[in-house]
Amino acid sequence: MDFDFQNYHPRGDKKNSDLFNTYRLKIYERRQQSGLMDLLGPMAAVVVQVDHGDSIKYMEELYLMTPMRLKASYLSESHKVHLLEGGADFPVYLVMEPLNPSFEDDMTRLNMLYPNARKKPNARYVGEVYRTENLKETERILGSHDIRFEARGGAKNALLNSDAFAFTVPSDYTGNRIGYSERDLHDTAALPHGEGIQLTAEETGLLDRVAAAAEEAGLHNLILGADHMATRILSGEREDAILEFLTLSNYYFWGAYNINEMNSSTNVNRCPFVDDDKLSPAKVFTANNTPSFVNSFEGLPMPTENFVRNYGRRMHHVAFEVKDGDHGAGEKNVDYVVGKLRDMGKDFLAHVVGECTDQPNLKQIFSKHSPYSLLITEYVERCFGFDGFFTKDNVAALTEAAGLDERYEHGHIFD
Repeated sequence: MDFDFQNYHPRGDKKNSDLFNTYRLKIYERRQQSGLMDLLGPMAAVVVQVDHGDSIKYMEELYLMTPMRLKASYLSESHKVHLLEGGADFPVYLVMEPLNPSFEDDMTRLNMLYPNARKKPNARYVGEVYRTENLKETERILGSHDIRFEARGGAKNALLNSDAFAFTVPSDYTGNRIGYSERDLHDTAALPHGEGIQLTAEETGLLDRVAAAAEEAGLHNLILGADHMATRILSGEREDAILEFLTLSNYYFWGAYNINEMNSSTNVNRCPFVDDDKLSPAKVFTANNTPSFVNSFEGLPMPTENFVRNYGRRMHHVAFEVKDGDHGAGEKNVDYVVGKLRDMGKDFLAHVVGECTDQPNLKQIFSKHSPYSLLITEYVERCFGFDGFFTKDNVAALTEAAGLDERYEHGHIFD
């Protein structure tokens, strides 16, 4: 699939600086000339770490709320690693649980800087892994572009030390890593995660019961793959975070929109080489329009920057697409899914926002933060072929709801 990177005009009303517009095109050109674009493929994996003792509980949550199902489990020198699959062509999930309850590495230390993150010191979205045709050449090219990689053998996490992967160090702008691999991550025999292990009968029975409950409720046919994932960052680092991600990937900057009611912007990057975003989910970056240290002059809402101050720069939510359709009695599929999940004990931040009548539109909702990963799950239903990731009204409502749930009490002041 051909895509004209140089002549694509980004969508949206968010103005970008001359520096951003200049280097966006320079990055596209350098990726092509360096050979990086000939090497990189779609997103192959999503990597999430949870605290010691939480992986089964987190997988139980994934079984109910997503199409992800366990394919294999491994024991490395430092972690249990569970590989979950939600479709033969979709990215796999790698869920990591430290073997030692006192495990600590650079991601732990990042969490400990922020009051709402230190409650779960090892719970963190680690990053994505992208397919590459040549791992060493990818490292060489990106190293020449001043990208820093985790030194193999130097990490406390055995996965980061594996010769099958190359991971960047956590980004100064997002806190996320980007990884690369030549391996087919759906092929369990090709993965060097450690010794294969079996879950206990009790653990297997728990996951089987959740899977059966989701199937009985009809959720397994309605919740599709991951559609996009959104990282929250600081106001002044929005452009830097986007340009860094473009340097590391084969994505393009799709566009950015101001969400004036919430004093923020939503910035979307997409992979042009797939015809379905679930094959390589979009990467979204959300940032305040005014930084916290001057916002007191304006008195504007500040839920996005408050999230960063309370949780740190990190992934905020992963969105799953819900199959478009009417479930009956005027109820859209997303309303049915959310209603069933509520009946099964899952909490959401607000009601479903958006209208689907007789024209293209979008219905969306945020769950509460996972107590295990700290991630929010979003559900999106695109009605009548809606082309996009949000509407301004929807995002404003979702951002406001999340902001009310993400406050931190210090003294008698609430963020």
